[in-house]
Amino acid sequence: MIDILFVGVGLFALAVGIWRAVRARRTGAGTGLAVSLIALGAAFCFLSNRAQLVESELYPSLGRLLSNLATMVAAYGIGLTVAEISGTRDRGGRLRLGALGVALVLLTAMFFSTAGLPRGIGVFDELYRTHPTLVVYVFVYTVYLGFAVLDIGVVSAVTIRASGGALRAGLTLLLLASAFAVAYLAGKVVATIGALQAEHPVKALCRGPFSTLPCTLDVGFPAVSVLLIVVGLTIPSVPGLVAGRRDAKTLRLLRPLRTHLTRRFPEIVRIDPGGPSRRERLLTAMSETNDGLILAGVTPELPAAAAARLVRDLPDEPGEGEPPSAAEAEPFAADVARLRAIAQAYRKLDGTAVGEVSSPAR
Repeated sequence: MIDILFVGVGLFALAVGIWRAVRARRTGAGTGLAVSLIALGAAFCFLSNRAQLVESELYPSLGRLLSNLATMVAAYGIGLTVAEISGTRDRGGRLRLGALGVALVLLTAMFFSTAGLPRGIGVFDELYRTHPTLVVYVFVYTVYLGFAVLDIGVVSAVTIRASGGALRAGLTLLLLASAFAVAYLAGKVVATIGALQAEHPVKALCRGPFSTLPCTLDVGFPAVSVLLIVVGLTIPSVPGLVAGRRDAKTLRLLRPLRTHLTRRFPEIVRIDPGGPSRRERLLTAMSETNDGLILAGVTPELPAAAAARLVRDLPDEPGEGEPPSAAEAEPFAADVARLRAIAQAYRKLDGTAVGEVSSPAR
């Protein structure tokens, strides 16, 4: 049951993270979110019991170290993502990255300096009293995650007030996930102190993620927290995904009309074909199509069916057939004259003579 929960949540986070990574590569935004989700997914996959048995063949308790390192990277990425959403990314950015680097190095050093680590599932309860390096290991891990979780919760709580819709729903789930994470960390501190005080500490093995209170805190709550984080970080992107699908559909619908107009009037083709995003490409296609319709003599009051027939009857190539009549060219000329008149009036209002070029402010 625990393996199913961990691997299921892990694969879900990995799938969403890879999708976000592909999207980030195309749009240039959201890299931190992709890293967070991939790291979370890796952490849960590393931590499943079956995976730990395989990883322990390479080095005792290696799965525990890998999952803890991935969890810390994910916490950093989530904090960075929430800071980006709230517009506070530049505040404390170097401090966050520096704290992560120090914590990763300390955790790795403490792990590999500990002798006699158990093979199989990496449970350290029995070793805390005899291995001080593991106490430092747990301390570094807990303190770093504690600060990261509190940072995420505080930023989410502050940003919720000024947000709405899908963003507010996502931030609310992140705030709830922070509460579950704090409960998990508190339980980990209590369990470590208990193991240090016990004369004969026993391995804390769980039959299910919610079978006992310690298991709920140590297994169930982290899984619930990660699931809430994945959903909370995904919800704000849903409106953009819906808009992207609508833009793609509009682009496909425009393609035949735009192709015909650009063949007939090649001068309407933009030098810059549009930016990397689908919305920028759509805006470019719409601008080219509008210019072509003006040159074809399509006036705003012309019904869509009549405009389509007018465009269909245009020759495919610029040199074919008769040039546009004066009536067809009139809308374009009128549009140019109107824009020139507005531009000249604006320059007079702005105190700039026609023909002058305003120098940039120094």
